Amino acid sequence: MGQAKNPRRVNENEAMAYGKYFQTSPQKLNLLAQTIRGKSAGRALVDLEFSKRRAAQDVRKLLQSAIANAENNHGLDVDRLVVAEASVGKTLKMKRFRARARGRAARIEKKFSNMTIVVREAEEA
Repeated sequence: MGQAKNPRRVNENEAMAYGKYFQTSPQKLNLLAQTIRGKSAGRALVDLEFSKRRAAQDVRKLLQSAIANAENNHGLDVDRLVVAEASVGKTLKMKRFRARARGRAARIEKKFSNMTIVVREAEEA
């Protein structure tokens, strides 16, 4: 008895990692996603390691998680992994107020983002 097995969200030669609530705007996080999209997993890790952007270390940890999922959960070859998809989505906004001159206030929105990374085992070339 019990619940039936959930269907896989990705193909047999793919693995996924999903990161929630990165404290950076989706626009800034998408710039990092564009830099790793389509690259081999090892090359993408090196690019993120030496990136000057603040969110690069969080994205690197998420990519390492996707690689670990591919190796341990799905039995894929780590040396042949390619970043197939790197997508960014919006999530909550914290609204804060800053005091301004003459008794006024200015609203500040602190944006958060979600990110999904899918790695795929490349075909034999």
